[in-house]
Amino acid sequence: MAKSQATYSKKENEKKRLKKKKDKEEKREERKGDNLKGSKLEDMMAYVDENGNISSTPPDPKKKKIINTEDIQIGIAKQEDLIDEDPIKKGTVTFFNDSKGYGFIRNSDTQDSIFVHVNGLKEQVGEGDKVVYEIEMGQKGPTAVRVSKAPIVKAEPKPKPQPQPKVEPEEKEKPLPEA
Repeated sequence: MAKSQATYSKKENEKKRLKKKKDKEEKREERKGDNLKGSKLEDMMAYVDENGNISSTPPDPKKKKIINTEDIQIGIAKQEDLIDEDPIKKGTVTFFNDSKGYGFIRNSDTQDSIFVHVNGLKEQVGEGDKVVYEIEMGQKGPTAVRVSKAPIVKAEPKPKPQPQPKVEPEEKEKPLPEA
């Protein structure tokens, strides 16, 4: 007598396939039971209350607000470009690659790093140089332009204060005590 050609793994795979088919059929029947085809319109309605929350009860007509359609803004309002009082900024060159022609400047006030290209230089700069520059928007963000080395300002020594001659107050004559 010959053994069956079906192996254990084939039997297990068949069991899994039948179980999956049965589960799929149960889910289909469950969806049919949950179908809302015969439901009333009122049961399917949802309302938004005055606070923006979704509820099943209609809002109170006494709390109704009248909104002018011209007052509704779609999108955001344009912001006016802010104009700096002093367009000339000061900073230090943190990196500059002469062969590629670009680098970065660290702003002295904000510590932001600004991109600089060799085309925006008035004179040659190197790493560690103190520079003055202006900012313009480039293709990928703010770019330093009209970059030149900062003029070296020597601090003048403060003059020492001259000693003021001491003026002693005049002594008033005191009346002599009578004896």
